[in-house]
Amino acid sequence: MQDIIREVDQCRVCGQRDWLDVVSFGSTQLANGLLDPAQDYRDEPSFPLEVVACRGCWLMSLRHVVDPEALFRYFVWVSSDSELMARHMRSIVAWCTDRARLSAGDLVVEMGSNIGSQLAVFKEAGVRTVGVDPARNLAQMANDNGIETVADFFGPLVTEPLARSHGQAKLVLGRQCFAHIDDVHTVLDGVDAVLAPDGVLVIEVPYLVDLLEENQFDTIYHEHLSYYSLGTMKALFEAHGLRVIDVERAAVHGGSIVVFAARAAAQREPAQAVTDLLALEERLGLHTEHPYLEFAERTRKVISSVGTLVRELAASGKRVAGYGAPSKGTTLLMLCGRSADEVEFCSDTRPLKHGTGRQGSHVPVWSPEQARTNPPDYYLLLAWNYAEEIIRKEQAFLDQGGRFIVPIPEPRVVTAQPDDLEQAS
Repeated sequence: MQDIIREVDQCRVCGQRDWLDVVSFGSTQLANGLLDPAQDYRDEPSFPLEVVACRGCWLMSLRHVVDPEALFRYFVWVSSDSELMARHMRSIVAWCTDRARLSAGDLVVEMGSNIGSQLAVFKEAGVRTVGVDPARNLAQMANDNGIETVADFFGPLVTEPLARSHGQAKLVLGRQCFAHIDDVHTVLDGVDAVLAPDGVLVIEVPYLVDLLEENQFDTIYHEHLSYYSLGTMKALFEAHGLRVIDVERAAVHGGSIVVFAARAAAQREPAQAVTDLLALEERLGLHTEHPYLEFAERTRKVISSVGTLVRELAASGKRVAGYGAPSKGTTLLMLCGRSADEVEFCSDTRPLKHGTGRQGSHVPVWSPEQARTNPPDYYLLLAWNYAEEIIRKEQAFLDQGGRFIVPIPEPRVVTAQPDDLEQAS
């Protein structure tokens, strides 16, 4: 299995080789994998998970890359149907319609389109849509639901024929997939091949500022190769003849930025929001080593605190389970050293995961219905980015004496009373 991983020899954005070592998490299993609970775990593969920052453009990234064929040809993460995400997808359509000046019949192309949830909202607005996603299982689901989707990796080999058959795109969108991509230059060449002269590229990524400030170490796993600031993305786009014209901050995936770019030849001037966010990054020192090393130190403390809290609760006879089975939850359990001996199960709404085990920790995944028949004393909130929505939905669990452990940015325990927070030691 080690032949599917390689060490990065130069920064994927600027090509430099001057690295700051940020933090190493050792060798871990893949966060998105599902295990048959009956299988033998002794040969479960693991790969280095080490974080570096490029001193040239200050891209924070992983030192090693796992072959995308192994990661994405069969993918188990599907777009969330939460209230927060539904609102966000509607906001994406509104923002894109405004910046790209979309009209009925215009073409929207989405890279990493998953099961087509976002494109379905665009279709409701009256535009034409095509998705591109390498996961054959997800592309099939999208096509079955009436969202035309090409099962392939995004690049000129896909977008050149797409432009010939469908015309040029007024909007090219990439939501929460760009951070997964190693060869970003080929992807942007693919954008160039299909984007109309007056078109807009929109890329949504988890925001480096939120990751660093909120100790979001569990969002670091092998699928997430890059952790972008606006400044780094601006430099990347400029190398491909694109100009950042606007940006929005969004409260999804722990805090994200939605970056809007147009061809430089279109001569569209950047909005004030671009200047303001670049100034924030300058004030925070993202072009220096300090914030990255501080993040590493805080991360070590939070990993220790969460691991100790769960271990002590289990040792005292309390039953602990995970709420949600997202990739970040798999990472958190692995890095905190917790297993099925201390976390009985993870409850998750997605049927694709039911009856499986999480890689690394081997914690089984139950349906919410199964979990309600045998609720734990504590839920470790692995899907902490939906904390407010989940805690509101699960008020009955709290009223019956249950508790939630919210692990990020620092572990805290939530009880039945909204203002009654037990600070975890």
